[in-house]
Amino acid sequence: MKTFNRFILLLILAGVVQTAPAQDNGQADLRKKLMGSMPDSERVNTLNALSRSYFNDNPDSSVIIAMSSRDLAEKIGYRPGQALALKNMGIGYYWLGKNLDAVKSAQLAMAVYESIGDTKGVANMLSNQGAVYFNQGDDAKSLELHLQSLKLSEKLNDTLRILTSLTNIGAVYLNKTATYQKALEFFLRSYNMSLAIKDQYSIGTSTANLGETYFKIGDDEKALFYLTESVKAYAGTEDLPYPMNYIGRIYTREKKYDKAIETHREAYNIASKLGSRLDMTQSLVAMAQAYFAKGDIRSAIATYKQSLEHSVPLNNLSAMIDAYGGLSGAYSNLHDYANAYGYDQLLLSAKDSMYNIDTDKKLATLSFTRDLEMKESEISLLSKDKLIQQQQITRQKLVRNGFIGGFAIVLVFASLFLKQRIRIAKEKKRSDDLMLNILPSDTAEELKATGTAKTKSFDSVSVLFTDFKNFTQASELLTPEELVAEINYCYSEFDRIVTRYGVEKIKTIGDSYMCAAGLPVENDTHPIDIISAGLEMVEFIEKNKRDRIAKGQPYFELRIGVHSGPVVAGIVGIKKFAYDIWGDTVNTASRMESSGYPGKVNISGTTYELVKDKFLCDHRGKIEAKNKGQIDMYFVEGISLKVIQENRYHLL
Repeated sequence: MKTFNRFILLLILAGVVQTAPAQDNGQADLRKKLMGSMPDSERVNTLNALSRSYFNDNPDSSVIIAMSSRDLAEKIGYRPGQALALKNMGIGYYWLGKNLDAVKSAQLAMAVYESIGDTKGVANMLSNQGAVYFNQGDDAKSLELHLQSLKLSEKLNDTLRILTSLTNIGAVYLNKTATYQKALEFFLRSYNMSLAIKDQYSIGTSTANLGETYFKIGDDEKALFYLTESVKAYAGTEDLPYPMNYIGRIYTREKKYDKAIETHREAYNIASKLGSRLDMTQSLVAMAQAYFAKGDIRSAIATYKQSLEHSVPLNNLSAMIDAYGGLSGAYSNLHDYANAYGYDQLLLSAKDSMYNIDTDKKLATLSFTRDLEMKESEISLLSKDKLIQQQQITRQKLVRNGFIGGFAIVLVFASLFLKQRIRIAKEKKRSDDLMLNILPSDTAEELKATGTAKTKSFDSVSVLFTDFKNFTQASELLTPEELVAEINYCYSEFDRIVTRYGVEKIKTIGDSYMCAAGLPVENDTHPIDIISAGLEMVEFIEKNKRDRIAKGQPYFELRIGVHSGPVVAGIVGIKKFAYDIWGDTVNTASRMESSGYPGKVNISGTTYELVKDKFLCDHRGKIEAKNKGQIDMYFVEGISLKVIQENRYHLL
């Protein structure tokens, strides 16, 4: 339900929504403030304010900043700031659609609020969790949480929280025909409270909800009354088209077709000025239905097709189903059975997609619940593991101490004989380690044996480039020593990451790090290995960014590009040996990096074909790459659901 979702966010954010210029100015002021000196508690409050300012336009940044605030608040023991930071993290995750993280953050925030006796905060977090469960499709759990929130809010006489809970409970009941009357009960309570506090937006929302409910029940007289009140309250806001379109539907049902068409057209014009494609689509579909009911089939066809211009790019399946069904019926009415059949097939396809989404949502709900249960049990399991480990260490110490006395003399004599051999072995190992730190093991062995190493062709490897965004600007804020230390810190962690995934570091070029997988030993897992390493690099840099933001220090953001294909690898020259790779694959990988975004792993279509069953990827379309023309590019969003489910199965 559209108004419900907006109302939840309005009340969760409570005063955060601003115009874009004001928001930008506020963010700039907050960032400037963070560069200065202030008490740690004030820094936490400032970070929380900055986090809230990013909810609408950049929830990713909102979460990152909230994490920095949480870490600092926890370090200094500032519990109210820690709770608010966790709350902000949850809201950011909510905007991003990361429901599991949203619930866990809200639960952690609630625990902190409980520890400091902040009952209002607890009620707030119960409500936020209920909103997430509602979106996840778990109405029973959502209702349970909202009722708990309502009970606490009524004890506190907190009008804002009571309004939130009443509206949310009504929305849950509106999900099922059998509970429409219960929905009315809670929406009416919300309406009466809105009138009492004289808040126009709350009045607009509660009357829109009542109007929609009465419309679904079939009581058009009461529906029209409340929807008209909603139009008055929503005047001048972006929500105005919503009740107007319901009024238009009532006119269509009452066979007042011209009034219906006029109302929908007015709603469309308002939505168009605001750039709200969702409201534009709904207005056009309802207008087309009015034209069809009137018998103006040609106008209905034209309007349905116009609606598809907005619903298809948005993948708004509900509106697409209405349009395809309407077009099939309209063409059939004109005896144009070829077009009727064509749109009927599109209708079936859209319904199949809707069915699949509903099925996926049900599966996701089960997975969501299971993930929560697993996460909640991890703490107790880790505690038990820690106790077992401590007991094992104690036993090992007892055994070790018993042996030490008996072997002490033997070790003294043995050391005299082994000392010289150990020294020689250490020198040899130091020499070997130095060479292996520069060259792959196979190449190093070949070089030691023959004095040379041949170049080798590889048919399929994956190459990764990184680059720090705004490196020059950040470097101007650091001393040369600080800059080198920060780059060394980042590259050292990159070295550890690529080693874990069996990826070969090739070289660094200024602020760019280059590595490759699938060489010097060929394998079939190279694209998976290198993308996994890339995702971990991004995660590391994002954490480092949060830490530096908390300290008011300049930070780096990371772009990563990956491409797969053939290369030639080896060493050239006779001095300062360096292992390198050459080929068009290397150039294309570099273009992937320069065409990417900070915090993202950008891969080519070639690499995508190799990993599409392993990772969730977002197709960006064909992007122009320098000297390469247009290339299919994808952002890697994470491990695929199929892989996660397979891994869970193996853990059962």
